[in-house]
Amino acid sequence: MKRKAESQTNSHNGKGILKKRAKTVLSEEEVLNSFRKGLFAKDVLQKYTAEYAESEPYKHGVINSLINDTLLRSVRNEIRENVHFTPKETDIYKIHQSGDLANLDGLEDAALEKLPSLLRLRDALYSETFRKYVSEITGSGELSGRKTDMAINVYTPGCHLLCHDDVIGSRRVSYILYLTDPDIPWKAEWGGALRLYPTKTFEDETGEKTKTPSPDFSKVIPPAWNQLSFFAVQPGESFHDVEEVYHASTKEELEKEGGRIRMAISGWYHIPQIGEEGYVEGAEEKWGKNSSLMQLQGNPDRYDFPQQQPVTVEAPTEPNEEKGLEEADLEFLLKYMAPTYLTPDTLEQVSERFLGLSSVTLDGLLSKKFADKVRSYIEAQETAPLPDDSAEIEKSTSWKVAKPPHKHRFLYQQPSTEKTTSDTTEMNPIQELLEVFLPSRQFRRWLEIATECEIENYDILARRFRKGQDYALATSHDGQSRLEISLGLTPTGGWGVDSDSEDEDDEEKEEKEGEDGENGEKKPNGKPSEKSTESNDKKETTENSEEEPDDVGGHEVYMAGDDDDSSSNGDAAIYKTSSDPDDDNVLFSMPASWNKMSIVLRDSGILKFVKYVSKKAEGDRWDIAGAFGVRDLEDGDEEEGNGEENMVSLESSEEEVFNGFPDSEQSDSD
Repeated sequence: MKRKAESQTNSHNGKGILKKRAKTVLSEEEVLNSFRKGLFAKDVLQKYTAEYAESEPYKHGVINSLINDTLLRSVRNEIRENVHFTPKETDIYKIHQSGDLANLDGLEDAALEKLPSLLRLRDALYSETFRKYVSEITGSGELSGRKTDMAINVYTPGCHLLCHDDVIGSRRVSYILYLTDPDIPWKAEWGGALRLYPTKTFEDETGEKTKTPSPDFSKVIPPAWNQLSFFAVQPGESFHDVEEVYHASTKEELEKEGGRIRMAISGWYHIPQIGEEGYVEGAEEKWGKNSSLMQLQGNPDRYDFPQQQPVTVEAPTEPNEEKGLEEADLEFLLKYMAPTYLTPDTLEQVSERFLGLSSVTLDGLLSKKFADKVRSYIEAQETAPLPDDSAEIEKSTSWKVAKPPHKHRFLYQQPSTEKTTSDTTEMNPIQELLEVFLPSRQFRRWLEIATECEIENYDILARRFRKGQDYALATSHDGQSRLEISLGLTPTGGWGVDSDSEDEDDEEKEEKEGEDGENGEKKPNGKPSEKSTESNDKKETTENSEEEPDDVGGHEVYMAGDDDDSSSNGDAAIYKTSSDPDDDNVLFSMPASWNKMSIVLRDSGILKFVKYVSKKAEGDRWDIAGAFGVRDLEDGDEEEGNGEENMVSLESSEEEVFNGFPDSEQSDSD
């Protein structure tokens, strides 16, 4: 996926019209004066080169006080006064971003005159003198001065960038130059650090080797004013993330700390382009091809965890036989399910809604007695501290850690591969759901009635997404259609408009319904109630973000894939690039919730992810997820929805609430 800036930089008035202009070239004296005095001395270069060579977990460098302090302060002031930032959010990041600074030369004269220091900084960073300096330290070979690739990223509390290796196209060296407040030193406990992940090499029985990153980072580099962090882009090895910038305890504390605004200029040096020293015809294409091959070297999916464990269901001897729930089935299901969902009338409603929308959400699915048992267990688990190290978690608890981190990270449990017995006395409630209720013949029969699908296999997983740590990045489903369930078991609140506790009283419900809008229609999770306007001051986007409602993540999102955006430069999982609630391609979204089950018919090509859970969340996100493979549907059974999928919520009181999701086109991230 592409993780890069937009192709346009806007001035403060939002126009930013581009035009052709000869690119300026700084004199050698201007270049040297742009950096700190003594930086280019031979002994200083040797020091940084030696430190780079000895660094772990992979080679990287840190240079403090890189730029002339007066120049960099001027750059920071110009940015704060004149550069417009766009809030952008995908499965992998949440940031405020400028346009591509390569386009500064194309701005109108009036706009460019307001950014002279920024222009000088860019030209100094891509000057031949400094490119050779970086090349000498990293041993990367020649670097392009023509292909500039940089943007200004602002991380405010709640912003983050998850694990990735930066391998796209012709990138050779990644860098970050921090522009945090020079007069308020950044504190490590505020977050926002660059974190590097070690890799482990696996060798299979044929001798083929595969590298995969550890779920735990091993190097933490906190931000600091005028600090440059950099490393050579190494396919399948240079894995890193940006730690969440954490929220302050109070608004007063945040103001005292300058807003905890992690501003930085980040970008890449590329391999030489045509006409430049070091250019080799076809090298860029070969570099990109080799990078992709190295990322896929060996059989990396083999080392993904959890691995799928589908259990095949025997086909019925009489396919056209009328299915129903017998008395013994109901007796079993009543141990776990609310009686409402076992009545013929309610099942008919569920089926009708599901067939029309291909999705349905059922509130209060578990019986009160069993739900209370689950809640007590989970609340006790949340108070028990977990080890920080993944290996220690797997050694000391029943949880495993999902990996590799550039795909997902969360705690999980799978059903035992041994035959499940009916004895539940030794099981905790999570295990009972995982081993007894959800894989049972009775629940499968209920699900078949509710969806009018015929199940042929199932795969069930218990998941715990720890706050401040866990997520699942976007993946597509390329097989035949399947039913996917998610039973929300998150006892804490504050997750979004749909995260009401089952024991919320009627007065609170009426008050909430009044806030939702007319006709009971609720706004999609995580979306502001009003559209942003061009007149909004940029400082409100960054420095006053604490006044906006907090979005702590943890929502599960289904999105329509874009067949026209399948290249390596496409970012298929962008679901929020602005505060416009109509500007996404979300088909279905459900926040972390308590005792609420979603059932979705997922077609081939539909993306799904669970958004990173912020450290500000009141607790961890818990659920049981299941995938039920279904036999081919007859023509006409499957509704396309035409982009107008809705989520239906059937309360256990049999009251129906419809939550609309807007029909929209995918946002352009490039």
